[in-house]
Amino acid sequence: MSEIPVHGVDSETRCRHYQTDRDVVAFKFACCRQYSPCYRCHEAVTDHEAIPWPRERFDEPSVLCGVCETELTVPEYLEADYRCPACDVPFNPGCRAHADRYFETDIS
Repeated sequence: MSEIPVHGVDSETRCRHYQTDRDVVAFKFACCRQYSPCYRCHEAVTDHEAIPWPRERFDEPSVLCGVCETELTVPEYLEADYRCPACDVPFNPGCRAHADRYFETDIS
């Protein structure tokens, strides 16, 4: 299990909402500075509204690879082409559809 606390997940940050081999990232939310594997898990384990990671903090790690526990900044995550730059495990490109829930971005 991860040394970095991630709420509602298996040993590689998969949650009950998204469970493919590629669903191995977790995102840190600005509201509580805690990692959750998805916005639905954040809703299930907190008592507050999720606030995406702000653009002015993109130089701080806020994305976690659940396989090797490497923490990435948002630009590192976006530039990695849906693969962990440390261990090369593939990430789910479908997370792009929810990117605005995890960090301030113009991605659509």
